[in-house]
Amino acid sequence: MSGFLIRRLMQAVLLLFIVSMIGFAILHLAPGGPLSQFAASGEMTQADLDRIAEQLGLNRPLPVQYLEWLWRMLRGDWGVSYRDQQPVLKIVTSHIGATMELMLTSTLLAMFLGAWIGILGAIKRYSLFDSLATIGAMIALSIPTFWFGLVIIYVFSVGLGWLPSGNRYTVGDGSFLNQLHHLIGPCIVLALVSTAVWSRYMRSSMLEVINQDYVRTARAKGLSERYILLRHALRNALLPMITITGLHVPTLLSGALVTETVFTWPGMGRLFLDSISYRDYPTIMGILMLTAVLVLLGSLIADLLYGLADPRIERSGQ
Repeated sequence: MSGFLIRRLMQAVLLLFIVSMIGFAILHLAPGGPLSQFAASGEMTQADLDRIAEQLGLNRPLPVQYLEWLWRMLRGDWGVSYRDQQPVLKIVTSHIGATMELMLTSTLLAMFLGAWIGILGAIKRYSLFDSLATIGAMIALSIPTFWFGLVIIYVFSVGLGWLPSGNRYTVGDGSFLNQLHHLIGPCIVLALVSTAVWSRYMRSSMLEVINQDYVRTARAKGLSERYILLRHALRNALLPMITITGLHVPTLLSGALVTETVFTWPGMGRLFLDSISYRDYPTIMGILMLTAVLVLLGSLIADLLYGLADPRIERSGQ
């Protein structure tokens, strides 16, 4: 397992380097740039723009800019935001808590509901419940995240007044219950697609497991159906869910970006969109690299948990 972990870490470092290089190039070669924000005011002369470009290091060749940025990143210096004139690391860390809170709660909700719906669908295959679960999953996968978020706001915030329309908490009231009240809407929206995906995977995995020979042998021994499902079938059926959880991190991050924008949730997704509109290169690159680390970390943790859940994989990796 240690050799597998070392190989995966080396691959992760290489992938991070490639992601940083491609992201930096695309960002700096795109039309516009940080100077367009100053030029749009109409009060800046070309000499002023040249002076700002020199101060920001934008007049240097692109490879030189990348190497300077990479060296600062390796030393823990993420740069200074063009918009806020504050360290990027400070800005990103002040927003990551809100995103992780939203992702964690929506993931736990989606895993619980998805596993429960998938297991019942497999046990009661072709029943009314299974048919309704299949139809509901297809509808959930077809609904755009931004549209569903707007529906939640219109119905439960504007219409019924049950939920807040946005933000992480009410100004002046940062209590746990108040934050939980604000979390309900975006959590439901972000968990919608994940619940649909995991319920279908769980159903397929459980169907495959309960038809195995060892399950039929357990039934022949007279064991109760509940004991067979919990002791024998469920553990093996959960193996694909572990992999899906790790690989689903990019989907959660993209969904969080849309959800945070709709609900004005102060997370990294909203910060990323604001930084793009302002051409805040240092902040964009900081969020991009942090997101890449989270995706690779999720995949690595999923592989490790998969090996712990299935000893055969752990032995083969040694």
